Amino acid sequence: MSMKENLDLESGRTITLPDGKRITLDHKTLERELNTLSRRLEGIGLSPYEARVYIALVAHGYGDAETIAQTAKVPRTSAYKILQSLVEKGFAVATEGRPRIYKPEAPMRVYQRVNEEIKGMFEKLNMLHEVVREKGEPQIIYTIYGKNRVLEKIGELMDKCTRTFIISTPNSSEIYQPLSKKIRHLIERGIEVTVITRPFLRVPKGITVVRKDRLVATDIVSDGKEAILADLDLSACGYTDNASLAKHLERFLYILIEH
Repeated sequence: MSMKENLDLESGRTITLPDGKRITLDHKTLERELNTLSRRLEGIGLSPYEARVYIALVAHGYGDAETIAQTAKVPRTSAYKILQSLVEKGFAVATEGRPRIYKPEAPMRVYQRVNEEIKGMFEKLNMLHEVVREKGEPQIIYTIYGKNRVLEKIGELMDKCTRTFIISTPNSSEIYQPLSKKIRHLIERGIEVTVITRPFLRVPKGITVVRKDRLVATDIVSDGKEAILADLDLSACGYTDNASLAKHLERFLYILIEH
């Protein structure tokens, strides 16, 4: 199949699903699946465009940005950025060279990773729940909605930090790009900055980096006194200035670093 051609499904092709159900794969079926599956993929942290592009990648098996954009029906001008985001999130891999060719991460591998990440997230939440219950302290956690407000709160913690700043995140670029000046200021002030992130993602110089594969959310602890737990796309977060909760989250992150 040529890289410049769209999927040749006009005549239809019958495939058998794992449950034995047979469907005819054509353009109409693909469009229906794009709409249905993309909404579900949004539930695990993909944007609407990212979801459509991942499905198109799976349908092609591989392709360049132009080909995938055409099938996914997303703007060609945005296709490269979307594909790079999928690579960072572990949903795709890219080859070197021009044009750059993208391949989807195997759906079942993504499924297993997401399941493990969700399990880890709930284990962490349960740990915080048990800490609060044992100490009999009120769970003072404030919810903040909207990516801009979440980033603003992260920046606020950076400005106030005096000793240590720990970030655990699968999407480091989502924080580095808008907060690059504040991060540089942290380093210039001699703050001990530790970042836990996925392999191969770029991290600014002067930061201690720990590479981990199974990260599902963004966790931040400043000076062991304040903490933020944000979702995958930073659209919402929980913030606390309860030192007990922050300290326990910090200990959890250090355990993650050590193992």
